[in-house]
Amino acid sequence: MEVAALIPAYREERYIADVVRRTASAVGFVLVVDDGSGDATGPLALEAGAEVLLHDRNRGKGAAIKSGLRHLARSGFDYIMILDGDGQHRPEEIHEFVAAAQVDESIRLWIGNRMSDTRSMPLVRRLTNRFMSWLLSRVCGQRIPDSQCGFRLVHRSLVPLLDCESSAFDYESEMLIRVSRAGGRIGAVPVTTVYRDEVSSIRPARDAVRFFRMIWRYTLQAPPAARAGPPLRNAAVARIK
Repeated sequence: MEVAALIPAYREERYIADVVRRTASAVGFVLVVDDGSGDATGPLALEAGAEVLLHDRNRGKGAAIKSGLRHLARSGFDYIMILDGDGQHRPEEIHEFVAAAQVDESIRLWIGNRMSDTRSMPLVRRLTNRFMSWLLSRVCGQRIPDSQCGFRLVHRSLVPLLDCESSAFDYESEMLIRVSRAGGRIGAVPVTTVYRDEVSSIRPARDAVRFFRMIWRYTLQAPPAARAGPPLRNAAVARIK
């Protein structure tokens, strides 16, 4: 089972080298997509051992992920591990995703779940995550406990399906809808999250509008039965040491 890591990064010069080195200890290949940072993010990632793709300007997190997925799908890896470059995700937990995928090969998308222990999660983020996860679970027709977690393991067969319209933070939600509409199950792996003093790149008003526009688009596209609200299936959950 060949696994590559994909790290979309925008102005992450403070943490990117540490994230790359720790990730390289867990997988054989690390790709960083520098989304037009304009700082030392790309050079530091390269120095730490990653291959780097550089966007000429800032295009959005979704665009960076799509560039990385297309690049890695041509490289022959079985799975692509997506994680953030700001240290929120612990590369040491990648093995739990890999183990879960080996146990249930029918699930091609595994997503981290931080909601089983939210004591260190800021209250506003906790409430937002719960609401958005509830809403996306309804749209997807299956329970997704933490839809906003960017720590994800993707099988390469999904890459063509994941060339979504969204290019910003709403891309990660559209990814879940695309897989669900294609009949795929989404698994969840309990993970921890480290909150630092970084300033979020999310702009609440703008990104909320994008999110709800995307949700509305898929609601209109859904067949009548789906609009009525399908019964929710439980997501597969795994923590395997």
